[in-house]
Amino acid sequence: MAKISINLATGSFQQEEIIVGIDLGTTNSLVAFINPEKNAQIINDTGKGLLVPSVVHFNTQGDALVGNEAKEFLITDPSNTIFSVKRLLGRSYKDLAAHQDIFSYKIIDDENDSLVKIKVGDRFYTPIELSAEILKELKGRAEHALKTPVNRAVITVPAYFNDSQRQATRDAGKLAGLDVLRIVNEPTAASLAYGIGLDPTQQKTIAVYDLGGGTFDVSILSIQNGIFEVLSTNGNTFLGGDDFDRAIVHYWVEKNNIQKDQLDADFGLMQSLRLKAEEAKKALSTQNLFNEKLGEIWCTLDKQTFENLIAPKVAETIVSCKNALSDAKLDITAIDEVIMVGGSTRTPYVKQQVEAFFGSKPHDQINPDEVVALGAAIQADILAGNRSDILLLDVTPLSLGIETIGGLMDVIIPRNAKVPTKAGRQYTTSLDGQVNMKISVFQGERDLVAENRKLAEFELRGIPAMPAGLPKVDINFLLNADGILTVQAIELRSGVKQEIDVKPTYGLTDDTVEKMLIDSITHAKSDVEQRMLIEARSEGEQLVYTAERFLTKHGEFLTMEEITETTQHIEALKAALATAIKDDILKKADELNEFTRPFAERVMDVAVSSAMKGKSVDK
Repeated sequence: MAKISINLATGSFQQEEIIVGIDLGTTNSLVAFINPEKNAQIINDTGKGLLVPSVVHFNTQGDALVGNEAKEFLITDPSNTIFSVKRLLGRSYKDLAAHQDIFSYKIIDDENDSLVKIKVGDRFYTPIELSAEILKELKGRAEHALKTPVNRAVITVPAYFNDSQRQATRDAGKLAGLDVLRIVNEPTAASLAYGIGLDPTQQKTIAVYDLGGGTFDVSILSIQNGIFEVLSTNGNTFLGGDDFDRAIVHYWVEKNNIQKDQLDADFGLMQSLRLKAEEAKKALSTQNLFNEKLGEIWCTLDKQTFENLIAPKVAETIVSCKNALSDAKLDITAIDEVIMVGGSTRTPYVKQQVEAFFGSKPHDQINPDEVVALGAAIQADILAGNRSDILLLDVTPLSLGIETIGGLMDVIIPRNAKVPTKAGRQYTTSLDGQVNMKISVFQGERDLVAENRKLAEFELRGIPAMPAGLPKVDINFLLNADGILTVQAIELRSGVKQEIDVKPTYGLTDDTVEKMLIDSITHAKSDVEQRMLIEARSEGEQLVYTAERFLTKHGEFLTMEEITETTQHIEALKAALATAIKDDILKKADELNEFTRPFAERVMDVAVSSAMKGKSVDK
């Protein structure tokens, strides 16, 4: 293997290789780089366009098609065409239950807090795998256009993304064959694209108004000494340009007296109307009237009517701006700059309302679709050490985390995090009556702790004996400027607490760090596959345990046929667990869930009504 030198200050490779910036978006994604003239530039591979629709289509063989070609299947094959996957990253089914109707594909409900899975044919995909397909497409386009390997990237995420969502984004990059140098907040990237925050002497408070196709958020940032601090963020993850399109469609449906039955029966018609509405919205940015026909349906709309239709949604975004300022404890006069991000900010009415609210003209000179990706490329350039005018803060060269079920590494502080830093995550027990929890701390980039370096281990004792899943244990990592890591565990219901200090870099040579980094990239695909198998197996075993316990406790409420068939499904799942094939395990788990759901709900209803009559029912 060729020797590659590692810059331990940045935890990144030092070699003549392009590092790209990626905006992994809900509707569209982009990839950018710093060109030879030292300017950030979006990559347009062989004229395919700058924007890559964040859409993945699977054909009957299970092969993935990404981008414009996949978008065409939204109408013809919606159940095998995945869109808005960013909404699913790091989410459980419970997070999405209220919004299930907007997805045309099947999201698996396994009635617990585990992360969602999407079923396509007989295969099960995680949002990480789907996002990786989009990132692979971006990586491939960049390599084709630049005629050079692209292995390193900075990827942006919304400022409100939690730790789980950020880690899921990192994992997607890893699975796509990318070494993710840093996850950067989208508003930070947008600021960098406008040159705000590059001057370490600059002190500013800025607002970033980001209205995309499906999401809206506003972030208030404080920039001091080159450090970006998110003071507050507000918004709505289900509000965006798509709502403008829907408002137009409803208007046309009413005007043309189209019946609901007709729309329900013809999904293609609804999609065609939506695409025509998108056309009208774009046209009305530069003209006063849109007048076209879709079959026999007149699609007519003037600018004033359009603005009246979208006014309530735009007003909602302004309320979010007020809330963000209130949360940051700031007055409007404290905002020095306003930056517009997201394709939907092209709508003149949106610009007018934002300017009226903040009392100053917002920055919109850079293409709002491109601004985040351009900023990510600038951040990548900084991390590569190519900008001598910018001071790079100390960062941690390897990820720090703890061991979870199945010997998996759960990262708490990712590699390249600025030092000092603090991060935490909440865990619970996996067994009924569990009173102790072993916490093992590891350092490294591999998905299995066996491949990483163990730093410390301690036990949190005295957890109140409760059913599995009820105790809430916060585990916090504090890494100070001297590289001392304090790991703290606290059970929130009882206040039981334990902590330990470790020095994570002790005894590690530069060569060791280098080898750990290279190994993580070499084994990325097999590591992620192994992780997903372990997670599927853990979920399957938990489901077997739950189903068998359910039969024991509530058998009297079930018919013999229900008991027999449930037992058969449990045995089928046990057999799948023995095969160690991820999709087989998930398929049998899904079948067990689907079969038991109707009578499980019935039994719970009986249990509740019995309890209300004063009878004791063991749930």
